[in-house]
Amino acid sequence: MKMRWGPLCQFLWLWSYLSYTQAVPIQKVQDDTKTLIKTIITRINDISHTFVSSKQKVTGLDFIPGLHPGLSLSQMDQTLAIYQQILTSLPSQNVVQISNDLENLQDLLHLLATFRSCPPSQTNEVETLESLNGVLEASLYSTEVVALSRLQESLQDMLKQLDLNPGC
Repeated sequence: MKMRWGPLCQFLWLWSYLSYTQAVPIQKVQDDTKTLIKTIITRINDISHTFVSSKQKVTGLDFIPGLHPGLSLSQMDQTLAIYQQILTSLPSQNVVQISNDLENLQDLLHLLATFRSCPPSQTNEVETLESLNGVLEASLYSTEVVALSRLQESLQDMLKQLDLNPGC
């Protein structure tokens, strides 16, 4: 019986290569997450003309998340999913890049959650859509202003929470 050394050598070479490569450290992912949050906040500052405090009640826009200090990683992900859904529903070109950034931010939060052995988060987007459709027809500009203002506050809180190593 003739032995084939090619596949065995290839496997050993690949195994030795993989044993020397290192996984991305959690601190690097956390730093990238913070940097992306700061970038999104800057983008919002660049396009936002008006600021609405999360403490102010705006009739019909209650579905837009306000400030919730002490969020866990899964709660951050759920909050971002709602904002992502709202921003993608707006026709404004101003929010396209922010929406893309939010998607990337969610991916980084998922990676952080994976590093911490957190279970996958589940988002419930259907409820938000029901409220969103009627409001968009009535007031696009107000929805954009309130959403961006509250998103900015939420992101600033998330930035603080990441320094405290939030739970799952």
